[in-house]
Amino acid sequence: MPRVSRLSQRTVPSMAQSVASTAAKSSFSQVVSSALVPPPHVTVKKDPKLANNWKTKSPEQLSDAEVIAMPDSEYMNEKQMAFFRLKLVSLKQGILENATQTTDHLRDDAVVVPDPADRATIEEEHALVLRTRDRERKLLKKIGQSIQRIDAGDYGYCDETGEPIGVGRLLARPTATLSLEAQQRRELKQKMFGD
Repeated sequence: MPRVSRLSQRTVPSMAQSVASTAAKSSFSQVVSSALVPPPHVTVKKDPKLANNWKTKSPEQLSDAEVIAMPDSEYMNEKQMAFFRLKLVSLKQGILENATQTTDHLRDDAVVVPDPADRATIEEEHALVLRTRDRERKLLKKIGQSIQRIDAGDYGYCDETGEPIGVGRLLARPTATLSLEAQQRRELKQKMFGD
């Protein structure tokens, strides 16, 4: 009796074994090749009209566009550090307010609902809210670490390479500790080798 491979058992019976193995190989090579190609680097556009606005404004008055327009030679100067500190502190306050509202909301919803379907819906909503708050709790820790990095003067520089992280990345993710390239390398290693 001829030996039958697992792959041919799982494919369409009319499909020849050679076609099935070729299809499997091509789909595998497509997955591997796409996983190894890093996404294209996105360049942040600087508005030249805003390049010197940072000189006359306080950190509280600066907009994201004005911080992006600052010259590269002014990367992580005192005003940028103060700007990002304010951004982190306001993010922290927003998370703490959400936590207080969630606690109040969960207390208010503590009524017993007789219908099992309604009760299940309410419990699922509560579970979703609690998962979100757990993520925010972890983010609070990162915010605290970022504020400490600002105090130490290390904020805005990659932990692995020491290179600037970039204003655009910090605006999108103020708690970033790795440059985009270092983060991509780390994610690729995790994808290939696991945690």
